[in-house]
Amino acid sequence: MNVLIIGSGGREHAFAWKLAQSPKIGNLFVAPGNAGTASIATNLAVDMLDFQAVKKAVLQHQINLVLVGPEIPLVAGIHDYFLSDKELKHIAVIGPQQYAAQLEGSKEFAKEFMMRHQIPTAAYQSFTVEQLQEGFSFLETLSPPYVLKADGLAAGKGVVILEDLHDAKEELKSMLQDQKFGAASRKVVIEEFLAGIEMSSFVLTDGKNYVTLPNAKDYKRIGENDKGLNTGGMGAVSPVSFANDDFLLKVEERVIKRTINGLKQDNIPFVGFVFFGLINVDGNPMVIEYNVRMGDPETEVVIPRIKSDFLELLIAASEQKLDQVSIEIDNRAAATVMLVSGGYPESYQNGKEITGLEKVTNSIVFHAGTKNLDDKILTHGGRVLAITSYGADFNDALRTSYKNISKIDFEGMYYRTDIGFDL
Repeated sequence: MNVLIIGSGGREHAFAWKLAQSPKIGNLFVAPGNAGTASIATNLAVDMLDFQAVKKAVLQHQINLVLVGPEIPLVAGIHDYFLSDKELKHIAVIGPQQYAAQLEGSKEFAKEFMMRHQIPTAAYQSFTVEQLQEGFSFLETLSPPYVLKADGLAAGKGVVILEDLHDAKEELKSMLQDQKFGAASRKVVIEEFLAGIEMSSFVLTDGKNYVTLPNAKDYKRIGENDKGLNTGGMGAVSPVSFANDDFLLKVEERVIKRTINGLKQDNIPFVGFVFFGLINVDGNPMVIEYNVRMGDPETEVVIPRIKSDFLELLIAASEQKLDQVSIEIDNRAAATVMLVSGGYPESYQNGKEITGLEKVTNSIVFHAGTKNLDDKILTHGGRVLAITSYGADFNDALRTSYKNISKIDFEGMYYRTDIGFDL
């Protein structure tokens, strides 16, 4: 079976790494890919939002299944494009259609869905620029800290948490009036603050059935002890040590089952991954957000713990036969540490040569932002490499990752030394 992965990050390299191990795989392509995917698959220089170019590549390379990595093409309707094209509609696409992708593409849509299906989440209201004064009034009814979320996609940077009421009002004005996050903040969701520790759960669903993937916890802030600016993710561990059987049963019953049943009740077809951003509030799971794809860097610890044939799982999802397959999980823990460019998540330089990769042993190096040039591997993004290792527990795994990181170098390289500090 010929497979095309859409995307260019660490998540897509992890997908490619796993799919390449399947006895069912024929030719494997990644569009546009990176230097890591180039070593195990064929990279295609295709813009993932140019659906006509994607179509041309799919037909040219006789693709049977398309796995969409990032959220942007899903929210833009890539799955719908395939379904509406007579030459493409028979090709399996893993990733939901545009309407369902609003679970990630619109915070308000997701909140309304959760309320409708009794899925535990924070109380909220949403506001547009015409409702700025009402927004101020709602903030005055809340206790600090104040949580403001841009309704649309803002590359993981559209959530602001502030302690001061005046600052929160100024931020709301900046988001709505000044369009701080562009079109993403044409509408802003304000919600009550939930105190607890966060984690992520993941399922692969065909819209009726689902298989539960390993859980994970990622670390978003650039600085040690979760200080500083938000990033796309600085590291992750799996499994999450505080998520005991009792807590995970609550996640299954109150969150996962209600979500999948809600999709069925609302007649929303969904083939792909559901990512549940959760917070443990006094032993009870509450949903912070949905994503309609796998997380990054969580994928770099979740995928290595799946022992089953990943391609078989994707085929079963595309054929609505997930109730006929089971998933086998590796008992070992996995941890990943992200190496990023100096200056990230603000301005940084690309094109720095990466050395020492050939010295890495007992870790998997997933490329997040790299490219090949003249037999050299260069940095090509803010997040550059994810160093993933197995271990008896996450601390054991992290020791191996950090040992291998000491062998790698590029100008300005930065990473957090405290992944898992709060566990």
